[in-house]
Amino acid sequence: MKKQVWLVWCLILTGAMLLAQNQPAHAGDSAAAGAESAAKTKVPDRAAAYYHFALAHMYEEQVATYGRSELANKAIEEYRAAIDADPTSAYLTSGLAELYAKTGRIRDAVIEAQDIIKRDPNNLEARRLLGRIYLRSLGDMQAGNGSQNVLKLAIEQYEQIVRLQPDSMDDHLLLGRLYRLNNDLQKAENEFKTAVKLQPGSEEAVTTLAYLYNELGDTSRAAQVLSSVPNAARSAKLYSALGYTYEQQKQYKNAVEAYRHAIELDRDNLDAIRGLAQNLLNDGQTEAALEQYKVIADANPEDAQTYVRIAEIYQKQGKFDAALENLKKSESMVQDSVEVPYRIAAIYQAQGRYDEAVQIMKDLLKKSEKPDNGYTQGEKSNRAVFLERLGSIYRDQGNNQAANDTFRQMVALGGEDNEERGYQQIIDTWREAKEWQKATDAAKEAVQKVPKSIDLKMVLAAQQADTGDADRALKDVRGLLKGDASDRQIYITLAQMNTRLRRFSDAEQALDKAEQLSTKPDDKEYVWFLRGSTFEHEKHYADAEEQFKKVLASDPQHASALNYLGYMLADQNTKLEEALGYIKKAVELDPANGAYLDSLGWAYFRLGKYELAEENLVKASQKINTDPTVHDHLGDLYQKTGRLKLAATHWERALNEWNRTIAAEVDPAALASVQKKLDSAKIKLAKEEPQK
Repeated sequence: MKKQVWLVWCLILTGAMLLAQNQPAHAGDSAAAGAESAAKTKVPDRAAAYYHFALAHMYEEQVATYGRSELANKAIEEYRAAIDADPTSAYLTSGLAELYAKTGRIRDAVIEAQDIIKRDPNNLEARRLLGRIYLRSLGDMQAGNGSQNVLKLAIEQYEQIVRLQPDSMDDHLLLGRLYRLNNDLQKAENEFKTAVKLQPGSEEAVTTLAYLYNELGDTSRAAQVLSSVPNAARSAKLYSALGYTYEQQKQYKNAVEAYRHAIELDRDNLDAIRGLAQNLLNDGQTEAALEQYKVIADANPEDAQTYVRIAEIYQKQGKFDAALENLKKSESMVQDSVEVPYRIAAIYQAQGRYDEAVQIMKDLLKKSEKPDNGYTQGEKSNRAVFLERLGSIYRDQGNNQAANDTFRQMVALGGEDNEERGYQQIIDTWREAKEWQKATDAAKEAVQKVPKSIDLKMVLAAQQADTGDADRALKDVRGLLKGDASDRQIYITLAQMNTRLRRFSDAEQALDKAEQLSTKPDDKEYVWFLRGSTFEHEKHYADAEEQFKKVLASDPQHASALNYLGYMLADQNTKLEEALGYIKKAVELDPANGAYLDSLGWAYFRLGKYELAEENLVKASQKINTDPTVHDHLGDLYQKTGRLKLAATHWERALNEWNRTIAAEVDPAALASVQKKLDSAKIKLAKEEPQK
């Protein structure tokens, strides 16, 4: 300890000792009488108390400097001596309790603080000490009954603290966060609003309230709270919160602008740069998003997750080698990651490197395998994801039996979600293989094994409707209606079934009811998309276009709507440049999608750009080789470019695929058109053959 500090302590101790030694005697009392009186009522000896407190404080300072336990014990002894000299001093007992807390004697600290509160319920310092102890204990504990009890104790103390000191913004914020942790959302909101009222310019109070509203799904109120702060007073943190709020509202351009403001105020704020990158990506500005992720990687080369995000962008762009390069970087930094090898397997699958993809997924399953099958719920969920990917790789490889054997392992894991997804994949596998009876049998088995699943019951009904028992299937689905919000999905299914059955009026009525039950933007968008599809099947193209554009106004990155609208326009041979723009955007969002590649090839064909048409139609046929429409398009292309024999081969393949397709999926006009083109081609080819 420095010399000056020792001199100060010497002066303090000397003064305390002099005060203790020179206390005046009580006039008129004998020594015996004084002893008798002291025995009955102990008079506080404040000079002695101060003397021992000074020593305690000195030892406490030395503990902070040297960290020696014997000094802590001496400090505690001196505090006890001081309290013995003046038992009425709440200050001394609070000091002792604080010392107990600082030296890790938490139980003693709690007992001491609780004793103070028993004597003085309004002792603010004792309550703050207890509150801090409970908060620290809460942070050290894992979730469970114990932590829930400590949370309630912390809430009790901070409720009293804000009662005793109602003008402390920090205390209201802290109590609100405790309420949030306890899922008392209304109480949390009230505390956060009080904090904002106490300090309207506090970014901490404003952003905390806004994040609560975002969590509750009330993004408009979140934006209102944040926007109430004048532009000149907004910090980087507040702009970031505003960007996040706009992101939740799918106002991606506004989110981008907000994050840019945050970065202008704090150029080293990597979280804001991440927010900017994500919303540039959401807004379809892929290259700009990629540049921002590269900025993060340069600033923090050890950030493995940034390389994953960069790989994700390259994968969406179809730049698989660049995606793999970045995933390898990430993998070298995080040795035990399961996300990175999983993503590598997905890229191998997209590249057609099925054997390599299968091996990665088998390795992941092997690493997570437990011989006794004693998986936790989380472990079961992970294995289900791995099995689902492995099964889909087998299916793409054309190995349907291996695919369904894998999906059955998902079912065997147990849990309604795993069972539902497993059976759904089995059914989809047989449908893609056009094994309609096997798909129906699997759906029946699924309903028997998972009788509580409404979704599987609807899958079975849809399958039965497709294979000829339409009226009964529709009746079964209508029987699932309960008259509450859960009816939305049932009306969606009824609409899809009726559209496939060409009962368009019934489909439109079901969609109207589904829209009435749709509250989230995504839910409404899906209804509009299905309504557009229904109108397109009815050949009400203007109405269909209106619905698809309504979807895109809400979500400009809706790949399915972009593709459907673009293909519909191209197929009608109208607004071809506009159609091409929609389809290109869809392909950018999902470059490996066979249906989108077919749409792109068809748009190029309509525009007379035959080389580009052939390039994309061939890619599409490699992705979805059993789709009759793709082969029909290839036939038209080859006829137009003077390769009639090749055209006839693809038209014949289209007819074969149509004949293997259930009636619900057959377009009679398209089928008749293909037959007519094939017949005409055969006649021409026969005439061209040399006579024998």
